[in-house]
Amino acid sequence: MIPGAFAYHRPKSVPEAVALLADLGDGARPLAGGHSLIPMMKLRLATPEHLVDLAGIEALKGIRDEGDRIAIGAMTTQAELLASELLTSRLPILREVSLLIADPQVRSLGTLGGNVANGDPGNDMPATMQCLDAVYQLAGPAGERRVAARDFYHGAYFTALQAGEIVTAVHLPVPPAGHGYAYEKLKRKVGDYATAAAAVILSVKNGVIDGCAIGLTNVAETPLLAEQAALAVIGSSLDAASLKRAVAAAEAVTAPASDNRGPAEYRTRMAGVMLARALARAMKIAEAHAARGG
Repeated sequence: MIPGAFAYHRPKSVPEAVALLADLGDGARPLAGGHSLIPMMKLRLATPEHLVDLAGIEALKGIRDEGDRIAIGAMTTQAELLASELLTSRLPILREVSLLIADPQVRSLGTLGGNVANGDPGNDMPATMQCLDAVYQLAGPAGERRVAARDFYHGAYFTALQAGEIVTAVHLPVPPAGHGYAYEKLKRKVGDYATAAAAVILSVKNGVIDGCAIGLTNVAETPLLAEQAALAVIGSSLDAASLKRAVAAAEAVTAPASDNRGPAEYRTRMAGVMLARALARAMKIAEAHAARGG
């Protein structure tokens, strides 16, 4: 189908974009990579009167090393995340997740900000952002503010963004050197949304897990931070019993819908399977770092 008629705007700065969105009101939508909004417009599920294209705002692009944190502009593409040596060395899970998002054509235009901002429970980055304890920088008519990724998602396509606000950057604390990480995703075909997926970040000291965070993708109306599952493995060497407790705790917080990816019971079970795989692989990576002396 062909989208309905709309007016196109291409601001050059964040203040200009915010002013446009405020002036144009409910009939305006910000446009990032367009891979969520444009298909909805083609299906007439979204009918904005105005599109405010953020692609011309240079301040929304780029990756910055801030010492113990890394800042990523919202209009940085998935392809640029993949090409970043800084992220590969200090936040390698982002490369892993980016490689599992759609296909190279989508990744060349799809942006980090677009992936995290629209509240689609099937997007891969939001659960990873919660796992990493990311903070989103927002700009709107009332000025700038920051919201933790763990507080940002309120329901399917319902987030903490207020009228006229946009995500301008993502701020990420750098995990400790030698940390383990993994993102395991079950999908029907290459490029598909997850049937279920799990993100894991953990640290190991003397063979024992001393820190862990777990995020789950597409098994509820929002990305899930599986806190009890993470607690189940902290203080363990990831023995069979602790792994079983973690999987059970993760499955207990899921609430997937039955859809063409499978019945709810199957998707819940697959969340547990993906978590078990992610924990095992993250542990192996952390142990390999330890064996090399960090």
